[in-house]
Amino acid sequence: MPRLTRNNAGQALGQVAAPFVELFRHGSLSVEYYQPDKVDGQSPHPRDELYVIVSGHGWFVCGDSRQPFEPGEVLFVAAGVEHRFEEFSDDFATWVFFYGPEGGEAVEG
Repeated sequence: MPRLTRNNAGQALGQVAAPFVELFRHGSLSVEYYQPDKVDGQSPHPRDELYVIVSGHGWFVCGDSRQPFEPGEVLFVAAGVEHRFEEFSDDFATWVFFYGPEGGEAVEG
């Protein structure tokens, strides 16, 4: 397994044309590094995901909510939910962890 460091992720991202790069996969888990340039153009994903903010700040829109975000913060997005980062700083970067089945995990309780 490659070392999942910010520096290694940034180098791998520099080798692709997309604003994200997958760095690790095991079972249903996929680990990506995401660093959009000025605009977050993503659309809803078919699986649940977690973001762990590496650097930068701005606003995170998820469904009907809009909240500020900062480095070290963990953000959850259920499968299929519209979401995006807005008004983020130039140094914004985040880890993205996709997991579980398409359609998301069942909610218990």
